[in-house]
Amino acid sequence: MLTCLKLSLSDLFKYFSVLKKYKDVEGVVKIEEVNGEELVKKFAEEMEEMLGRKMKSVKRLAEAAEDADLDHEYNETLEFDYYNSLLINKVDEDGNPVPLGGEFPLEQNEHFNKLPVNTQQSNIQVPTNVYNQHTDILNGVYMSEALNDIFIENFQKDPTLTWQYFGSSTGFFRLYPGIQWTPDENGVVTFDCRNRNWYIQAATSPKDVIIVVDVSGSMKGLRMTIAKHTINTILDTLGENDFVNIIAYSDYVRYVEPCFKGILVQADLDNREHFKHLVDELHVKGEGKVKNAMKESFRILNEVCSLCNQAIMLITDGAMEDFKDVFEEFNWPERRVRVFTYLIGRELTFAENVKWIACNNKGYYTHVSTLADVQENVMEYLHVLSRPMVINHDHDIIWTEAYMDSVVAQSLLLMTSVAMPVFSKKEETLSHGIFHNNKTTCFIMYWEKGKKLKPKPNYNSVDLSEVEWEDTEEKLRSVMVKGETGTMSLDVRSSVDKGTRVIFLKNDYFYTVINETPFSLGIVLSRGYGQYIFTGNVSVEEGLHDLLTPDLTIADEWTYCEIDIDPAHRKLNQLQAIVKYLTGKDPNLQCDAQLLQQTLFDTVVTAPMEAYWTALMLNASSMDDGIETAFLGTRSGLLRFLKYAGIEKRVGKSFLTSTDKENMFTLDHFPVWYRRAAEHPAGQFLYYMPRQDTRGSSHRKINLKHKTISLTDVLFIKPKLSCSFFVQDTFAAFFLPFWVSLFDYQAMCKTSSHSVSGARPLLITNYRSQPVVLPSRTHPSFLFVAYVHKKRGNMLQPCDTEYPSFVYEPSVKETNSIIKCGRCQKMFVVQQVPESNLLMLVVQGDCDCSRQYPPITLEPMEVKYILSLCDRMRSQKIRRRPESCHSYHPQENADDCGGTYFIRLSSCLLFICISFTALVS
Repeated sequence: MLTCLKLSLSDLFKYFSVLKKYKDVEGVVKIEEVNGEELVKKFAEEMEEMLGRKMKSVKRLAEAAEDADLDHEYNETLEFDYYNSLLINKVDEDGNPVPLGGEFPLEQNEHFNKLPVNTQQSNIQVPTNVYNQHTDILNGVYMSEALNDIFIENFQKDPTLTWQYFGSSTGFFRLYPGIQWTPDENGVVTFDCRNRNWYIQAATSPKDVIIVVDVSGSMKGLRMTIAKHTINTILDTLGENDFVNIIAYSDYVRYVEPCFKGILVQADLDNREHFKHLVDELHVKGEGKVKNAMKESFRILNEVCSLCNQAIMLITDGAMEDFKDVFEEFNWPERRVRVFTYLIGRELTFAENVKWIACNNKGYYTHVSTLADVQENVMEYLHVLSRPMVINHDHDIIWTEAYMDSVVAQSLLLMTSVAMPVFSKKEETLSHGIFHNNKTTCFIMYWEKGKKLKPKPNYNSVDLSEVEWEDTEEKLRSVMVKGETGTMSLDVRSSVDKGTRVIFLKNDYFYTVINETPFSLGIVLSRGYGQYIFTGNVSVEEGLHDLLTPDLTIADEWTYCEIDIDPAHRKLNQLQAIVKYLTGKDPNLQCDAQLLQQTLFDTVVTAPMEAYWTALMLNASSMDDGIETAFLGTRSGLLRFLKYAGIEKRVGKSFLTSTDKENMFTLDHFPVWYRRAAEHPAGQFLYYMPRQDTRGSSHRKINLKHKTISLTDVLFIKPKLSCSFFVQDTFAAFFLPFWVSLFDYQAMCKTSSHSVSGARPLLITNYRSQPVVLPSRTHPSFLFVAYVHKKRGNMLQPCDTEYPSFVYEPSVKETNSIIKCGRCQKMFVVQQVPESNLLMLVVQGDCDCSRQYPPITLEPMEVKYILSLCDRMRSQKIRRRPESCHSYHPQENADDCGGTYFIRLSSCLLFICISFTALVS
């Protein structure tokens, strides 16, 4: 870390010893252009093979589950003790294990995010609202014991697997490896596997749903509360592949969101949360006339180009009208639209009418008399929609969108899930096709980026159009959604240093489909620095010798060697694994040969730096006061540094430490100083001030004698350049002529009505040409944008925010002007410091302009989408929906439509989920 470094010319040229070392190995050096088309093809093939292994694992579980169900005889009087994940290792007042508890060994495991687990045994989680010793639960748990051996076998065959799940339609959830389940702050376990996206998407094909709710006067009080909860529960069962709308009726028909009149909108997280907010504001009034609402619902469904299932959900406390003519006009005889009815309240006067509607439209009738009834009754519609798939025994594989999950791993993990239905082989299940009597397997993989993610609530998958936002016509998004192969280029602006700075890039995009999956893969190469790769060969002995020097570290979050596959390697760090691999002490290690070659080459070539830095430190006469750290980084993740001052004397105490992630090589980024220098014009010096927490300050004093800066690119500074150009504190300030607006689509704002922005991606920029004079004592090149969300109470929700940053403009060499400030005038002169990113500004200090020009606020402001709110919500992006659809089967028994018809719940519905870690570049 260098404060204000002054070197003589002789000192400067000593740095060229590293260049001489490069010259010595010039004969073995290669500069190769990266072939993006070949690279994306190679990566796609590797991912196809990797995902294929996971699908083979889940198929093994599916086959085992089907066999176990076939062999199991349902026992009404079964008594069976199992390990309940909530109760394990707990004792009563007498010190005895509680029922369904018992001793369950747990050991902290690096592979499972350092969570205490039992890799020899799975255990069971049951939500609080499900009786954990119900006969159906006991039979299902007993039957699924057969999967323990398959869980272990899968993990041994593929150590990259992580979580393997088994979810039942009765509500229990078998998890491998076994863990201690943690309830919420009220001691309640709300997690229900049947509500998870991977369960729901595997249970049904894509669906178009109209929810019709009665808001007449008879629905007041508890009935309306139950109705609202029912709507929200239905919304929770919808996913990215579904489309939805909500109609309320009394004396007249109205859409709860007028903007969505006459259409269906994608049931993404934003729209679902928006609907929930509007439903909460519903009020009862008038007389219930449902016929017009049903006609409007059928009209919408008949006009849309449906890709699969269509359904109407009628939520009411009674139906007195005759609907036969409506169904004859819109739905009979094909009965293409299923109608599900939910009778709200304890009254059964209109039960027959409400049931008749469902039974004559291939739906299902349920009576919801209390809030506790909602969850189980809503789930019935999923069982009905799954009937055609069950009868056909279609083993479709379904992948979900990316989502953030912290429930099982107890830390935030970015996941995507793949699910496959598994069916009972017993003949009695085929005629009804009831989903209760089948099983579904699911496999989950999570993408762990090697760092603690801090997503906002409701974090969901990020749309490509909001990451590569310069693709205004969404050409890149469209071709990737369609699974095409090709290339394109875009001029982009990328934010660095947590959004406070912007760099301008020319990116080349290469994309292709991953066969046998719904995924497409794309890679981005920036022209210039990202366009070429520099390689060279050195001996392993020489490289190892230099690699183990104390001034050198490597990016331990990078994967030089795979240490997460073999349990014997999981206690190694990357450097230890590299040494074992290169010395041949562990032939089972798998390492990246190309990356190791680059690392060893950089290690040998940069080795002279240690001797030079040490010589400088020992020669006090060649050192200036304030020099704290010398450092050097390479593309292979190698970092050399030497501390010139003790910790007690260093201003930048955290610089290049494990806590200073911004300035270190991590899994998801290069150091800020490295990336900025790589994109900086050749032959110029980059001055950079690391971020410091100003907690909302709009500006701060800069005094280089006491503040630390980094000199990057080649770590030189021009001779005899001192800090005197900063003038006196009362005159020191800088001028930047360009203002950049940054947008954060994962921001949090105070609750406001009709906020439809979900937690979306990353930071993007708009470039705005606007002269800005910053307050005195502010250094613009190092300007810190205070971006701290202050939580006011608990009323925060996802939103979009805009806040300013500033861009250095090298075309401004020198300028001067006068600013009128009331009774006085402030003169200023701006001049560029040659061969640097610095500007010096001298201003007149005896003229106060604070009233006319208040400090520029850097606090984020919420973006209000007023004029385009409706259009923004209605926008429908092209999506690749699942290829399979199961909406009809001639053998389906539509007579099973609820009410008194009784079907014994079987525990055979499973979701067997497998998760594994993977790296996302």
